[in-house]
Amino acid sequence: MLDNKKVIITAGGTGGHVNPALAVAGAIRDKYPDAQILFVGTSDRIETKIVPAAGFELRTIEITGFQRKLSVKNIKSNIGTVVKLLKSTSCVNKILDEFKPDVVIGFGGYVSGPVVRCAAKKGIPTAIHEQNAYPGVTNKALAKLVDKVMLTVEEAEKNMSPRNPVVVTGLPVRKEIIEADKAFCKAEMKLDNRPLVLSMGGSLGANAINNAMLDLITRFAESKKCHFLHATGQYGLWFGDKLKENGVNYENNEDIEIREYIDDMDVCMGASDLIISRSGASSLSEIQATGKASILIPSPNVAENHQYHNAMALVKNDAALIIEEKDLNGDKLYNIVKNLLDNPDRIREIGDNARKMAILDSTDRIIEAVKSILK
Repeated sequence: MLDNKKVIITAGGTGGHVNPALAVAGAIRDKYPDAQILFVGTSDRIETKIVPAAGFELRTIEITGFQRKLSVKNIKSNIGTVVKLLKSTSCVNKILDEFKPDVVIGFGGYVSGPVVRCAAKKGIPTAIHEQNAYPGVTNKALAKLVDKVMLTVEEAEKNMSPRNPVVVTGLPVRKEIIEADKAFCKAEMKLDNRPLVLSMGGSLGANAINNAMLDLITRFAESKKCHFLHATGQYGLWFGDKLKENGVNYENNEDIEIREYIDDMDVCMGASDLIISRSGASSLSEIQATGKASILIPSPNVAENHQYHNAMALVKNDAALIIEEKDLNGDKLYNIVKNLLDNPDRIREIGDNARKMAILDSTDRIIEAVKSILK
């Protein structure tokens, strides 16, 4: 039981690490209101905004990652990282001594390393969760120390050396997304029964995806074959002007909607028929939970090329299609999308296979795994 227990959750850097951690923290708070929860993160990343907004206390440490490519600039950066690591160890030990946690759970990001490592050395029960099919360097190292390793997908175990048996928990997905009703969502968006193609490249935007979608939407603009909702991201604000240059007046076209960011993902994903997306772990868990067909374009700019491995976990189960960014262009994307729209049964088949991979009780599985290591 977690009643009256003190729990430290450490995660940082990106929403992909912090949002699952918040989902678990929220579930612990709901089920065990007497539990005390403290987050430990970094002082300059997304956790400083969303953790306090969710009602949780956040303590911060200064930590950065090591640069792997050799250069004078990166060597200087790595020296700074070593200095921060030494200082952070002292800071973490102070937090642990003051809060006296019964368990420490790491959800990834550089900050997880010193927090989980220090806790393990003190004999505090520890657990980590690995979101990706190919684990990061931090979690690979921590797997040898912690009491419990939790995985989103089973494939990740091949590249780890955990000292205890792993447990596959999946990745927490918001209830609103799991329970989204397609007919209601389409009505909410004022869409008819034609397919909705939802496309996005992350909050900053992906130039390669934006350029391919520009070509795709331009070609389909007059076809009335489907609806498009494309999120350009922060660095894609040029997209609408380029569409107009291509002769597409999207502002007067009820079949085309262009946004910078999607803040009602439950509705948009619920209404969609085909999703074009990066393959971060959170996105894939949402695609599986909603049973959507997808064309995945892994980011080549991430550690260990983990988005490619994430995508292939679905592709191997005929639960998604993949285009590597080096192969992405307007012609290739157009041909794949056109073939899918011409074969709605194929779209349903891919979506059904994705749904079969979904783990919808992930939060409960994580809580049970944590409870199993409590003293």
